[in-house]
Amino acid sequence: MATLSVTHTESITLNGQEFGGTNTFTIGSIENIYKRIVTCPANVDTTIFRSGVTVDVTDSSMDVQNVKYIRVTNLDGSNSVNLNLQIDVTESGSGASAVNETATILLAAGESFVMGTSHDSVAVYDTDGSVQTTLHDLESILIDPSANEVQLEVIAAST
Repeated sequence: MATLSVTHTESITLNGQEFGGTNTFTIGSIENIYKRIVTCPANVDTTIFRSGVTVDVTDSSMDVQNVKYIRVTNLDGSNSVNLNLQIDVTESGSGASAVNETATILLAAGESFVMGTSHDSVAVYDTDGSVQTTLHDLESILIDPSANEVQLEVIAAST
């Protein structure tokens, strides 16, 4: 087991005054790391990360209840991608997860998306602007690169 240390730093000086900051946090008892550079072909939706109620070695998934940290960085210098959070609202508790909802986030060139646990961590609601407190599992992250081939870095850590 190991401890993952994560540091986020922003640096900006505006009118001679520093407004940036640095925040560091640690996650203990990490036993598994998933890290890779993924090339997403143009016009092909590409699943870059998967978590589920059962670990499937064939698709490199991680146990949804054990994932503690996920980062996706768009390594492309000019092209954005649509990052789709595939959500399992049924959370059956056994067998494979199923995607029932999705939330899409624009990830511009060079930007990163970071989240903590994938268990009970996300919800979408399309009826009105109500705050949702019943959260669901992240089943996977899918990238829509549009008409551009792009590379992304993915790192996930689990206990």
